[in-house]
Amino acid sequence: MTSLTSLVRAQPDSVAARAVDVARTALLEEVPPSEVGDHLGAEAETEAERTVTHFFACSRPGYHGWRWAVTVVRAYRQKPVTVAEVVLIPGAEAITAPPWVPYRERIRPGDLSPGDLLPVDDDDPRLVPVYSFGDDPLEADDKAQVRDVAKELYLGRVRTLSPEGRDLAAQRWYDGDGGPDSPIAQGAPDPCSTCGFLLRLSGPLSETFGVCANGDANDDGRVVAFQHGCGAHSEVRLAKKHEPQPIPEHVVDTLGRDDFEAF
Repeated sequence: MTSLTSLVRAQPDSVAARAVDVARTALLEEVPPSEVGDHLGAEAETEAERTVTHFFACSRPGYHGWRWAVTVVRAYRQKPVTVAEVVLIPGAEAITAPPWVPYRERIRPGDLSPGDLLPVDDDDPRLVPVYSFGDDPLEADDKAQVRDVAKELYLGRVRTLSPEGRDLAAQRWYDGDGGPDSPIAQGAPDPCSTCGFLLRLSGPLSETFGVCANGDANDDGRVVAFQHGCGAHSEVRLAKKHEPQPIPEHVVDTLGRDDFEAF
């Protein structure tokens, strides 16, 4: 519930709210007059008392919908106001850049080209060392020792999939095109779990996923959920009215040239 005190503080200070000329003068010291439009109003700053922000239309080319914001503040029991800040901020109709997304997070499957490298962080939660010294983070020397031990034991790889990485992959596959909710699966006659072309995976995901081995199917060579399906199921049969019609037997033409001329 909103308290009475917060409602009172939300009202702009009357002296600071009337300081439109002070705000405009401070703004014109920073930008040319041609870039400053009409006064659009004032709002009280809820974080501080006797602080008001005045808004002016921005006429700068390329900044349609932006506003100049000049914040003024008045000291306790003082009439003069002081300019605290002059900034340019976007309005509701302003054209702004999309939120910044780091390059690593923008990469999607299929973006890599031959020769491109995509290194994985040492602390990537999707991977764990095949041989470790406990749950504590490994130092550089320890990581080198892990690699040496992995080579001695002929493990073939330094890190393997962690339970978190496995769960992320399983959820991604289940929600993707190879899952039960894809359009092709919704129209399938039977699930992949009953298809003779399904190659089952081994390990923890063996009860949920397999690989399609039907060269005529859209998912050939891809991981599919048992509840996935398509029209290339091994046991699918066409109704009789949809079956190909048999080709009639060939007619042997025994009519020779002499017989034809006789007609």
